[in-house]
Amino acid sequence: MDISSYLVPGKRAHLAGIGGVSMSPLAEVLHGMGVIVQGSDINESPAVEHLRSLGISVAVGHAADHLGECDLVIRTAAIHDDNPEISGAITRGIPVFERAQAWGAIMKGYRNALCISGTHGKTTTTSMATHIFMAAQKDPTVMIGGTLELLHAGYRVGKGDTIIAESCEYCNSFLSFFPTVAVILNVEADHLDFFKDLADVERSFRAFAELVPERGFVVANRDDSGARETLAGYARPVFWFSLSGEDADCHAANVVWTDGLPEFDIVIRGAVYAHVALKVGGEHNIMNALAAASGAYLLGLPGDAVAQGLAGFHGAGRRFEKKGEYRGATVYDDYAHHPGELHALLTMAKKLPYRRIVCAFQPHTYTRTHALFREFVEELKLPDVTILAEIYAAREQNDLGISSNDLAREIPGAIYCPTLSKVTETLRAVAQPGDLILTVGAGDIYKAGEALLKEQG
Repeated sequence: MDISSYLVPGKRAHLAGIGGVSMSPLAEVLHGMGVIVQGSDINESPAVEHLRSLGISVAVGHAADHLGECDLVIRTAAIHDDNPEISGAITRGIPVFERAQAWGAIMKGYRNALCISGTHGKTTTTSMATHIFMAAQKDPTVMIGGTLELLHAGYRVGKGDTIIAESCEYCNSFLSFFPTVAVILNVEADHLDFFKDLADVERSFRAFAELVPERGFVVANRDDSGARETLAGYARPVFWFSLSGEDADCHAANVVWTDGLPEFDIVIRGAVYAHVALKVGGEHNIMNALAAASGAYLLGLPGDAVAQGLAGFHGAGRRFEKKGEYRGATVYDDYAHHPGELHALLTMAKKLPYRRIVCAFQPHTYTRTHALFREFVEELKLPDVTILAEIYAAREQNDLGISSNDLAREIPGAIYCPTLSKVTETLRAVAQPGDLILTVGAGDIYKAGEALLKEQG
């Protein structure tokens, strides 16, 4: 059953979970295409209010009656077959599609689909690419898994011929996409509640690369062993980027660091394509910039759009996001939830001019914490003070009997906090002038830092 035949003017689509981070932009894009959009969400929210302001009907709560006379249902990954709207649709013979299938069908309508994948760095790189394409006045449509200040949202609906999409491997959702430029930032063992092992993750990314048509391009990180392994024996040319490998298609040259921020040339096939000064630190962000610039180059954008776009990029929401000052310490929040991301964040932070690094980390999911336990222990030894919040369950039950206290026992001096209020209390006790305080994780750890900052307000 092909979803494309349903996404046409006059058809009525019901979006279950319409207020979600990539469902609300989907609703807006479909609405703009002339599809009659309705939906439901568990809560009222600013996203729901915004959709209603466009004339989209949104019900709060899930009930089979909400389906009305819809022609199809689109759901988020969080909504399962036992949901009353899904079971109601199945009973009535109304086709049910996944969110990723709908985004994939939309991509077919664009000449260029720049799809950015990787175990980590996706949101930042997609945001960088958005800045570049906006600077080039290409009026792109964008779908990001985080908030970008430039857009005041995680998406935009443009009238240009390019769609830029963060492309997630979890549940193989990016295999529903139609990339013309597929970017692979890195490939590591993650989402092991879905994938069996690293080889299984690599197979998924390889299948993603295979989706690119003859006229398209695969862009990949030559410095990453997982990306190289994924593309070993790939039949078509790959556009490789590398931090310093001069024989790669794209590399950085003449890197100069000032107060922890890099300035460098982007060299493509032997010639300087752009000179950029980043407003975000860390070697991982040089790599992200090279990836975004490679996509821009292959789609014909001039180097000055890259320089201008990246000069205006100050980070995506929850990616090393400054939250405020507390008694002479500076508080930042970051979404890092994989050992590779933690390593990039903490090694970058150590280069910044702070007296100490105080890191409050909340592991995300029991399966990830268990599978990557040793790696987490090693990375969490890097800060001067490590505070561990309890594991954020997300979609899981704790069948493994694991706790953050298990990590704390392996890390000298680490402090275990069973609740977020205890994290805030501990931060208050340890904070000193000149400290960099980091709240880190993909769950709700940011609330501990925000509570600390509210106290002095």
